[in-house]
Amino acid sequence: MEWVLAETLLSQSRDPRVLLGALCRGEASAERVETLRFLLQRLEDEETRGGGGGAGALPEAAREVAVGYLVPLLRGLRGRPAGASDPGPPARHHRRVLRAASAALRSCARLSGGPQLAAALAEEALRDLLAGGPASGAEAAVEVLAAVGPCLRPREDGPLLERVAQAALALALGADRDRDEAGPAEDAAALAAGRLLPALGQCGGAVLRVVWSGLVAAGAPSEPDCVGPQLLVLSALAERLLPEPRADRGLGASEEDPDARRCWRFWRTVQAGLAQAQDALTRKRARYLLQRAVEVSAELGAHCTCGPQAGNGPSLFWWSEKKKDELLKFWENYILIMETLEGNQIHVIKPVLPKLNSLFEYAVSEENGSFLLKFIQKMTSRHWCAIPILFLSKALANVPRCKALGIEGLLALRDVLQCTMITHQILLRGAAQCYLLQTAMNLVDVEKVSLSDVSTFLMSLRQEESLGRGTSLWTELCDWLRVNESCFRRASASISIGLPETSSLNAYVKNLVREYIKSPAWETGEDCLMPDWFEAKLVAMMVLLAVDVEGMKTQYSEKRRTQNVLRIFLDPLLESLMKFGTNAYMPLLETDRCLQVLLKLLHTCMLKGSSAQDDEVFTFLQSFVMSATESVSEFILRRLTMNELSSVSDLDRCHLYLMVLTELINTHLKVGWKRGNPIWRVISPLKNASIRHLQEIDSGQEPTLARQIQRVISMAALAMVCEAVDQKPELQLDSLDAGPMERFLSSLPLNHTLQKPHTEEQSSFFEESSASQGWGKVVAQYIHDQWVCLSFLLRKYHTLIPASEGDVLEPILPAIQMPVRTLQSALGALTVLPSDQVLPVFHCMKVLVPKLLTSSESLCVESFDMAWKIVSALSNTQLIFWSNLKAFVQFVFDTKVLTIAAKIKGQAYFKIKEIMYKIIEMSAVKTGVFNTLISYCCKSWIVSASNVSQVSLSSAKNYSELVLEACIFGTVFRRDQRLIQDVQTYIENLGHDCAANTVIENTKREDHYVRICAVKFLCLLHGSNVSHKLFMEDLAIKLLDKDELVSRSRARYYVNSQQHRLKNRVWQTLLVLFPSFDQNFLNRIIDKIFQAGFINNQASIKYFIEWIIILILHKFPQFLLKFWDCFSYGEENSKTSICTFLSVLSHLDIITQNIPEKKPILKQALIIVLQWCFNHNFSIRLYALVALKKIWSMCKTLHIEEFDALTSVIESSLNQVENMPGTGNAKKNWQRIQEHFFFAAFHPVQDYCLETIFYILPRLSGLVEDEWIAIGKFTRFTDIPLDAGFQWYLSPTHLYELKPGDWAQQDVGSHSGEAASQSEWMDVQKKIIPWKNNTPDLDLELVFQDRVAKLGKSISRLIVVASLIDKPTNLGGLCRTCEAFGASALVVGSLQCIRDKQFQGLSVSAEQWLPLLEVKPPQLIDFLQQKKAEGYTVIGVEQTAKSIDLTQYSFPERSLLLLGNEREGIPANLIQQLDVCVEIPQQGIIRSLNVHVSGALLIWEYTRQQLLRHGDTES
Repeated sequence: MEWVLAETLLSQSRDPRVLLGALCRGEASAERVETLRFLLQRLEDEETRGGGGGAGALPEAAREVAVGYLVPLLRGLRGRPAGASDPGPPARHHRRVLRAASAALRSCARLSGGPQLAAALAEEALRDLLAGGPASGAEAAVEVLAAVGPCLRPREDGPLLERVAQAALALALGADRDRDEAGPAEDAAALAAGRLLPALGQCGGAVLRVVWSGLVAAGAPSEPDCVGPQLLVLSALAERLLPEPRADRGLGASEEDPDARRCWRFWRTVQAGLAQAQDALTRKRARYLLQRAVEVSAELGAHCTCGPQAGNGPSLFWWSEKKKDELLKFWENYILIMETLEGNQIHVIKPVLPKLNSLFEYAVSEENGSFLLKFIQKMTSRHWCAIPILFLSKALANVPRCKALGIEGLLALRDVLQCTMITHQILLRGAAQCYLLQTAMNLVDVEKVSLSDVSTFLMSLRQEESLGRGTSLWTELCDWLRVNESCFRRASASISIGLPETSSLNAYVKNLVREYIKSPAWETGEDCLMPDWFEAKLVAMMVLLAVDVEGMKTQYSEKRRTQNVLRIFLDPLLESLMKFGTNAYMPLLETDRCLQVLLKLLHTCMLKGSSAQDDEVFTFLQSFVMSATESVSEFILRRLTMNELSSVSDLDRCHLYLMVLTELINTHLKVGWKRGNPIWRVISPLKNASIRHLQEIDSGQEPTLARQIQRVISMAALAMVCEAVDQKPELQLDSLDAGPMERFLSSLPLNHTLQKPHTEEQSSFFEESSASQGWGKVVAQYIHDQWVCLSFLLRKYHTLIPASEGDVLEPILPAIQMPVRTLQSALGALTVLPSDQVLPVFHCMKVLVPKLLTSSESLCVESFDMAWKIVSALSNTQLIFWSNLKAFVQFVFDTKVLTIAAKIKGQAYFKIKEIMYKIIEMSAVKTGVFNTLISYCCKSWIVSASNVSQVSLSSAKNYSELVLEACIFGTVFRRDQRLIQDVQTYIENLGHDCAANTVIENTKREDHYVRICAVKFLCLLHGSNVSHKLFMEDLAIKLLDKDELVSRSRARYYVNSQQHRLKNRVWQTLLVLFPSFDQNFLNRIIDKIFQAGFINNQASIKYFIEWIIILILHKFPQFLLKFWDCFSYGEENSKTSICTFLSVLSHLDIITQNIPEKKPILKQALIIVLQWCFNHNFSIRLYALVALKKIWSMCKTLHIEEFDALTSVIESSLNQVENMPGTGNAKKNWQRIQEHFFFAAFHPVQDYCLETIFYILPRLSGLVEDEWIAIGKFTRFTDIPLDAGFQWYLSPTHLYELKPGDWAQQDVGSHSGEAASQSEWMDVQKKIIPWKNNTPDLDLELVFQDRVAKLGKSISRLIVVASLIDKPTNLGGLCRTCEAFGASALVVGSLQCIRDKQFQGLSVSAEQWLPLLEVKPPQLIDFLQQKKAEGYTVIGVEQTAKSIDLTQYSFPERSLLLLGNEREGIPANLIQQLDVCVEIPQQGIIRSLNVHVSGALLIWEYTRQQLLRHGDTES
């Protein structure tokens, strides 16, 4: 149109002055200026061709237009900048005028007949740009320079070009600094980079070198914000900085032009853009530059290397013609992965992930370890969640063994280990540590690290989470040390001393022990702080590692050598320990160190996962401890009782001494307790001295710091004695009668706080504030220890606790014989103590509450309330929450408490119920809470149940809601929570291969264990016991009511929804309870069970209902009369549910197994089935035929003469079904239903077991994997024992071997190609296809021709498949588009969508004139293959690695267009079925279009191409 307009104007007058003058008059509107530009460009073309008229007048006219009109116009525009912040009509009009005026000015410069005009305009614009900045109209100046720049001469105007290039570069790179003028600055910078610099680049190499020098001088970006402008400039000049080889380029030109590939700053900028850029556009520019550099390198073919800025580090980029194919593949994969990750959609990313393997392997092989080092160092630069750090660690552990890392790599791995400690998932944390240690053993070059470096690295691991002695990891580490011990780098300061044998590890460990026990001269004072535990842990671990390494060497020779080596290591320690009892002047630091390492040796030595009795190292350590017991115990007794501990820092030493004393007691008990041994002689004096100290202080002496500290220490010592006696009755020093200690402890004032020391001593106290815990914590520890002693007394003398205080006149043990006061004090203690110190108070409440619940109910309820507040407030505190919750559950849900509360039905009963539901509610957000409650309750009830005590289960009956909620428990977690649980299961399934499983106790906090506990509890109950029977019947009625409630709340529900899962669990539990049902009870519930069969349920629930009906009729045939009535309901019921009862009839041989006279039953069954064989509903006919086949085979086996008259009719009908011709849907579905597991393989009686109920049936019926409970979990859950006569765990039939695909597959042979290609696109999700979802087998050609005849219009051969689309608006719009362009059919996932009002609003009745087909998403693979066989080309609308541009693609006549889902596109498994992928070219940043828009564009393009072809044919 523009050229037509210009020709029209020129035809009116050949004088350019007249035309141009006319256009320059009047208001400078966008239309006027654009018309001027069109005319000038037309004149320029004519001038180029030599046909322009008025040769002398035209240059003059051009100069007049430029100077007299365009320059003033542009000056005016410079004064009014566009203002990017307001992109409304004025701003758009401004830019339009600006762009047109600049283009017109360029034409004027070319028409003016000389370079003077261009140079003058450029000078003026450059002055304006340098003088005013972006706020004064830099955009207009840049437009002028971009327009006239190409008209300048490279040699004559060289200095001007260079100044323009420098100004443009400064503007482009400086946009980020002009924060106050963000909008104009960004616009001007984009214009300078996108238009001006490429235009200047055409002026020759000199300008390009100026720009490149400026870029190099700017350096690599130091901040992420700076990388954007640099990449903007580089991408704009990519064709000049990364030039392709041209035939007309001389050698000199190639050498003079800059090559960005050889500059390290260029690659640092690209690297920063890929890794640090915040916006997608900057990352896209970085990928473009990388791809351009790779393409140029491949075409040039020359060797190219770009090293780092300094040093001998790895190359930033290199190219070798010898490795061209490998490098091209590497960079192609890298760019593809980076582009895919931009989508941030797992279904798109997952198929590309396998390419990471080849990427990683090639990088490792080429870079000789530097890549691995940088990769590991990069891992430490961010905070990781548990799952990524776990799998990254696992991937590193699987890297083939090589000498890739030195000391830097070991330090980097240690930093990564610190990253793993952040997560709360202990098992995942431990597993990650195991993998990182394996990484170190595989990749560290032992010649570059010393044993000291290795031992420091090992200390980063937590022994209680990963590196436990006796685990496979420990053995692997010992073997690694054994193989490499002579290769480790020697530390420069180390002296080779040690054993006669040359063993560097033994020498190192011996020296380590000696150096550790030595006490530095400057730390021998009495006031020195206790040393850190780090060194003690390191020494203990290295000693045991060295001993186990020695054991590996002498495994088949000298057994005693191991003990000799250990003795040599520990001789310095034993020498010091033996002096403890006699040398009163030993340095305090030395005694601390010796006791610390002794304790750590005992803790570390304990084998994980095997018996310690067979461990000769542990046996020797025991004898070692026994020999030093007397000296150590006398030292501890002296330190604790002789007022030697007098400062706050000494409390840590007190804790150390008591821990050592406890370990000494445990060791003597393991070896064999003997009266009169050294420990025996210490405990009694310790107890007496502690009581004496406490009595002295109570006598009213001045509370100095030393006295108060001694009081705390004495109470801690008594608490240790009480705990030791409580756990080891052999230590009982007195008779069961109350002795002095018991009377004294019982008379102590409870919750008595310690006064702070007097003022003159406070200064010394606060000087120790760095080592002290604060006086409040000291007091809390004192009160805690007091309650530890009291809980011991309450358990020992629980028989003396009266029901009320009035029963005892003169109490001997006040705290025990006055329980109300004690419980009130316990409530007071809960308000004083910190949360991590309340356990002994809970233990006391457990003893007191059952005694006082009847007489002081309100006080007990108050204790429930306060304890629950403490526990619920701790829900986010991982370390102390679980122990507190367990203690809370043990006292609130104690069997005695539950029994008494249920009996009196008062406040306590309802409070317990309230807390029960609160715990269940909490478990929805904190996994494992309900597990603690149900496990404890079931275990406490089982003790009584096994004794056939009716009292316990009669009390349990009052809390049957607890078991009910447990049977149906299971929250639907968010995807991230479910992912954590799945990964934990994955780690657990590794077993002993992952040391974390051996070291960390399995807490069994998964949701499955709640149901497992409840089910195993129910399995232990016996129907012969009246209380058990009543409990199970009450539970069954509650379960049926729950099912009915869920059905009423939502008539229709989705598969795997919360309603589906609840109902599934209800019927699973009813199946478990079934053996305990007798006929009388079934009479009460049979109607509810049959009624459930009429409800519209999901497939898995139907199977359970059908199964339980079959079992009922098998066990009690008298219910058959009620069963026959189910076939007599109204049409509206039978239409959806009659298939359930027909499925039951298909197992009639099982039902009648125990019935001698089968003839009447078979007759009734035949009458019923035959009438349903003629039903108009296809599914009902199909089920009826299956039942008929089963019943008729039974009739023939029994030779019943009455049915001879029906033989010809029935057998001909069955033969017709079996031998129906063709491959249509009817025959396919008949084959499928017969292969269906429920009819072909399932035996309702033989398969009755927990495995079928909880694992096999949910798996085969398409239930989500979260609901499958493997039978191994039942056996691993040992909290509830197995009944001795319990035999129905595992399925005895081959049902377990079936896979969902065995009965869902349509044509096994046709999917061979798909199966073969799965390894290429990884294991993507594959839906189970139920047999009833048949693939439409209609002859589409006939349907289309019929439509053509009826509508009288042209129909194409285009099929549009929209089965993956969810939204009715998109479907409605597509329907309208397909009808408008004459598509042959629209395929949808469900024909129900056409009833949707949103669909109808968009389709405007198009569905009435367009063939619509229903193909559900699981059927698409079969449908696509069928269409391929008919000659259709399957085309996907998707952006993929190999997709074709829409403008380049020629549509075949028979085209099938597959559209993706709105959010997820086309799934990976369907992409494999496509013949071609077509993508729509886009110019913007947004990466996708609406699916309806995409479909409409392709439908139109198909139609356009077909119209052109038909037109060519006709012509």
